[in-house]
Amino acid sequence: MVTYLKDLYKNSQDYKDKDIILNGWVKTARDSKTFGFIEFNDGTFFKNLQVVYDNSLSNFEEITKVSIYSSIEVQGKFVLTPEAKQPFELKATKVTILGKSEQDYPLQKKGHSMEFLREQAYLRPRTNLFNAVFRVRSVAAMAIHEYFQDRGYVYVHTPLITANDGEGAGEMFQVTTFDLERLDSSKEVPYSEDFFGKKVGLTVTGQLEGEAFAHAFGKIYTFGPSFRAENSNTKTHASEFWMIEPEIAFCDLEGVMDVEEDMLKYIVKTVLEKCKEEMEFLDKFVSNGLINKLETLLNSKFTRITHEEVITILKNANVEWEFKPEYGEDIAKEHEKYITEHFNGPVFITNWPKDIKAFYMKQNPDGKTVAAVDLEVPGAGELMGGSQREEDYNKLLARMNELGMHTEELDWYLNLRRYGTTTHSGFGMGFERLIMYLTGVENIRDVIPFPRTPGNCEF
Repeated sequence: MVTYLKDLYKNSQDYKDKDIILNGWVKTARDSKTFGFIEFNDGTFFKNLQVVYDNSLSNFEEITKVSIYSSIEVQGKFVLTPEAKQPFELKATKVTILGKSEQDYPLQKKGHSMEFLREQAYLRPRTNLFNAVFRVRSVAAMAIHEYFQDRGYVYVHTPLITANDGEGAGEMFQVTTFDLERLDSSKEVPYSEDFFGKKVGLTVTGQLEGEAFAHAFGKIYTFGPSFRAENSNTKTHASEFWMIEPEIAFCDLEGVMDVEEDMLKYIVKTVLEKCKEEMEFLDKFVSNGLINKLETLLNSKFTRITHEEVITILKNANVEWEFKPEYGEDIAKEHEKYITEHFNGPVFITNWPKDIKAFYMKQNPDGKTVAAVDLEVPGAGELMGGSQREEDYNKLLARMNELGMHTEELDWYLNLRRYGTTTHSGFGMGFERLIMYLTGVENIRDVIPFPRTPGNCEF
């Protein structure tokens, strides 16, 4: 029976002096005339296992020439070595090469730039950095599901193909079965003849459909891919990404902030507990102080402050701003950084100017702001954005008309306000933004297995 590296590290005493079989890959290899060493990994644990072999093996000469990332099966005795650098090793009695790796294997044992590794995205999970990042991504995803499932939320799969631009930004990828090369560009596109009989695209958010389900189940969440046809090449934008979007009935803005804070702390705590080796590596080689930053967040009480109060603080700061802060306008990255440093921790910014926020947000009595909230965290800036949703039918309809929206396409959404409306709220969190925060990796392209960005759709 095959043994796994993860089990050896978790229960090494149980395997003391036992004969075991392992399947995995050669991370590095070195040899001398009569013996050799292989750094072995099977993908189940971040750290490697040292395999020791000698010339008593019938295929000794073949093993001394084994190349990096060849797949092998190793049989031998598991020996504890508390006096050595490594806690244990495997003394091989048999090594079988299962799949040779060619000599032109791109990831030889040397430093590689992030740009080069993106070009080798199908191989980069084999490096220590990306092995750590994608293990953290896996654990964080599971923590999100655990958090909501354990608290009675229903997981909803909202559509990926939709006629609704939930954010009103007009940055959707179109979906069509038309032969685009044969369409006459001088004529109006006959969408009524297309597959769905109308103009449709890839979703930018599952929020609107999520609100419908929240008014049946009370608490729901979506966790799936979103798409933005935004021609942006920044470190924080991608054309395909994953979003977490809870929707909660009978919940106001204060209540949704409670959920945001509690959920984030749960995810951080889970990652620190379950990815100890990966986080230590990331702290040492990617972002020094990362673990301390996350542990500090766990013990922080998140500040809650209005957008107007934030602008006042920024205006009174003795700082030469690249972008001057103004009432009624959005804030820049430099402002987000200053505010989290000013309060020495995460900050909820509430009650944003109505004109820079989405149509569905609850309009405040002042007529100028909406019950919206952005969560700013130290070292990353905005991590989540949410709001109390407008539950008043007439106010929502008036706002949609004010923005020139086609209300007939969203009559079902408006009807939610006619058929048992509630005070309800929700938020969205870009999963990749979260992974960047958890790992200290600065570019979104390096926390997505196969990133899709403007001009790039490889693999």
